[in-house]
Amino acid sequence: MNLSTRYLGLDLKHPIVASSSPQSKTLDGIRRLADAGAAAITLFSLFEEQIRAEQESVDFLIGRTTYSSAESLSYFPQSAEYSVGPGEYLELIYQATQAVDVPIIASLNGITEHGWVDYAKDMVDAGARAIELNIFFLPVDIMTTSQEVEEQYVRVVETVSSAVSVPITVKLSPYFSSTGHMARRLVEAGAKGLVLFNRFYQPDFDVEGRVVQSRLDLSQPSEIRLPLLWISVLFDRLHCSLAATTGVHSSLEVVKYLMAGADAVMTTSSLLKHGEGHIATLLTDLQEWMSSHGFESVEQMKGSMSLKNCAEPEAFVRSNYLKVLQSYSGHR
Repeated sequence: MNLSTRYLGLDLKHPIVASSSPQSKTLDGIRRLADAGAAAITLFSLFEEQIRAEQESVDFLIGRTTYSSAESLSYFPQSAEYSVGPGEYLELIYQATQAVDVPIIASLNGITEHGWVDYAKDMVDAGARAIELNIFFLPVDIMTTSQEVEEQYVRVVETVSSAVSVPITVKLSPYFSSTGHMARRLVEAGAKGLVLFNRFYQPDFDVEGRVVQSRLDLSQPSEIRLPLLWISVLFDRLHCSLAATTGVHSSLEVVKYLMAGADAVMTTSSLLKHGEGHIATLLTDLQEWMSSHGFESVEQMKGSMSLKNCAEPEAFVRSNYLKVLQSYSGHR
């Protein structure tokens, strides 16, 4: 059985990739992920604010906008909350590439095109085989237009992709008014891959303590449906790799994503919940499912349930929407 796949021009022994997580913050954690069988490892994100030493800007924002409301101070991180600095991150990339024999993908998290280029080059020099751009930009200014948001993403991708020799992939937001069009623009700007989708973590309020709570909730399998839809829509329509993330807890989610058209399937929540050894479980169960259903390779599965051969994808999505609403009976 051939489980190999190709993602960002990298030949992977199978499609299961360890996505950005706290498990990749140390060399020991990276070794454990590789030993457990991860086909590639995406490191935890380094923030633009760390690279640009923008704490002064954060201090300015705090001083200008929040001292009138003390509760709002808890929105902003302090410098000490960044656990690893830029120099340490580069050293970790170098050490990881020397210690494991799977591709190491660096991750940059930010919102502007400034301050990334030189550091992206340094990541490549340290041994990163690709760079994932995690662009966290949620416009809360009601005067910001959708065109301005899209242009911001495009500028970041153009700037970084033109400066480095390794492939760039973008961890895409699901909040664009035309997701397919935006995906196409990012590929035209230089992205060699798209990761669907970035989970934007919204704050919660502790109304008794009157502070903002920042809590990370692990993904659930039910969250698979939105990325599953868009991977099936984009499959074979863009000249780029597609990676699926969100909701991958069992081989069933891996199978669904592959049949939608994903080249790689990423997981973090299941590994945080079950440990790095869960990768072996996912692989074993994937092979058993493929064997029992007559699939001899991942390539044979890939895109077999995509919308590639659907004459009217919009009509299909609309009819499915109507069918779901009309099928609910209220009884379990």
